[in-house]
Amino acid sequence: MENNRNFFITIALSVLILTLWQVFYMNPRMEQQREQARIEQQRVEAQKKEAQGTNPGAAGTPAPAAGGVPGAPGGDTVTAASRDQAVAATKRVKIDTPSLDGSINLTGARLDDLRLKRYTETVDKNSPEIELLNPSSLPNGYFAEIGFIGNDTTGAVPGADTVWSVEGNPTLTPSSPVTLTFTNDKGLTFKRTISVDNEYMFTVSDTVQNSGAAPVSLYNYGRVTRFDKPAIASTYVLHEGLIGVTGSEGLQQFKYAAIEKDKEVKPGKSTDGWLGITDKYWAVTLVPTTKQPFQPKFSFFELKDGPHSHSYQADFLTDAINIAPGQSATAESSVFAGAKVVSTINGYEQDRHIRQFNLLIDWGWFYFITKPMFWLIDTLYKFFGNFGLAILATTVIVKAIFFPLANKSYASMANMKKVQPKMVEIREKYADDKMKQQQAMMELYKTEKINPLAGCWPVALQIPVFFSLYKVLYITIEMRHAPFFGWIHDLAAPDPTSIFNLFGLLPFAAPAFLPHMGAWAVVMGITMFLQMRMNPAPPDPTQAAIFTWMPVIFTFMMGSFPAGLVIYWAWNNTLSILQQGVIMKRQGAKIELWDNLAAMFRKKPSPAE
Repeated sequence: MENNRNFFITIALSVLILTLWQVFYMNPRMEQQREQARIEQQRVEAQKKEAQGTNPGAAGTPAPAAGGVPGAPGGDTVTAASRDQAVAATKRVKIDTPSLDGSINLTGARLDDLRLKRYTETVDKNSPEIELLNPSSLPNGYFAEIGFIGNDTTGAVPGADTVWSVEGNPTLTPSSPVTLTFTNDKGLTFKRTISVDNEYMFTVSDTVQNSGAAPVSLYNYGRVTRFDKPAIASTYVLHEGLIGVTGSEGLQQFKYAAIEKDKEVKPGKSTDGWLGITDKYWAVTLVPTTKQPFQPKFSFFELKDGPHSHSYQADFLTDAINIAPGQSATAESSVFAGAKVVSTINGYEQDRHIRQFNLLIDWGWFYFITKPMFWLIDTLYKFFGNFGLAILATTVIVKAIFFPLANKSYASMANMKKVQPKMVEIREKYADDKMKQQQAMMELYKTEKINPLAGCWPVALQIPVFFSLYKVLYITIEMRHAPFFGWIHDLAAPDPTSIFNLFGLLPFAAPAFLPHMGAWAVVMGITMFLQMRMNPAPPDPTQAAIFTWMPVIFTFMMGSFPAGLVIYWAWNNTLSILQQGVIMKRQGAKIELWDNLAAMFRKKPSPAE
């Protein structure tokens, strides 16, 4: 029994840790997310007013300044008017693809105006498109740039403030690349061809023609620069920040706080790989040319001059490119800027031979569970057309896989019920000698071939499945804004209802200081309560208290988790109840559920009686 007691103490401590995590971590994080959603809603409303002409917008936005660190309007709010003015401040080439719209800034040939057509800011399909890249004159400036570094013999080479000219087609589409040109006073002509596919990959091909009388040597660079960071800090289960796979170091990840501390990280030179900046669902990365070795670098800059206080940057610099008189050289790089769709990322890795590009999606240490879990859910989604139904079907399949082991566990539990009278007899016989009582219990287990912890296996088995599903729901964009039925419009977000306003029946919002607990969390708590009541109440008062309060604690704790995860847990509990009931009936063991429920309402005798 000492082993049993230790097991229940472990459960109690685990519940305590989870509760503290809920109160001091998840609740403040949810409040932060609610505040961010409120601010975003205000921004959307402001955009609507501006579109109706009721808001004149912000003051004029200054044009980009030399050096690539331009001016920006005061304050942290970016309105539609201020962004449109920043875009209009420079000449541009339009981008129009099935996945993207925006423009290329001819000053620096920057990708700094990019919106994702297939993704909106909220579940409302009429809400604004996701703005991935923004001009550097804005507080949330974020851009990708390819350029050159020269010397006195090369003359001026394309950089942050170079104004390119357009040849021919003024719009970039998957079927029509654009060509930009720049010629300097030393006889160097730069011809840049930019193409894009139907998804999110840009290819930048630079041909440099040396028409001068002397050989030249120059360097090709690329950078992804960002002046802000996500408003909501990432959790421990997800990496957001600077990332790359280069050289012998392989995967390199630096959260914003880490690079702020290190200032600069310079891995060894590489001949392949990629690097950039990643968010939860989106990323902007560079894939340097494989013709020249390059030096990758991750940096944090404190900017004392200008409106920006700091910037984050992932960049590369190739070895020297030497061009003899009358000769030319070509450098080709790619820029990924878009949504981290699993099939798209995997396709780029395979088709373009980009080393470990799949690591752009943070599958975690337990990727060998998480990736198959996603594959199964995604495959079932293609059959059912609903991710919620796919999660329910996944639960059934997982239960079927572990069916033999679960059957064995439930059968052992049923056998334990049969020997309950003998266990009570041993406790009474050795009430004053705990050592002999434990030895007698162990002998009984051995004789009857019973594992006292067998009932824990069904719960233990679903823990890795639970966390892998949580990871899938949290990191994959396929789950973002995926609806179920009824009031669940986003399986990756918490259930929007709350028990504290009777799930929306009362005309007020639930107070923010109360823990979030939606309707599906209540359903999950009820199924967990019923599952635990399938077994006899533990004789030990402490154990009985733990079993009584555990469903309540888990109900409050699960309220802040993604709705898809709560639905999974509730459905899994329901299947477990049915499975356990069938096995117990087959084994001839009494199902305690109805007796236990009735006992809760039965009047207990007073101590005097």
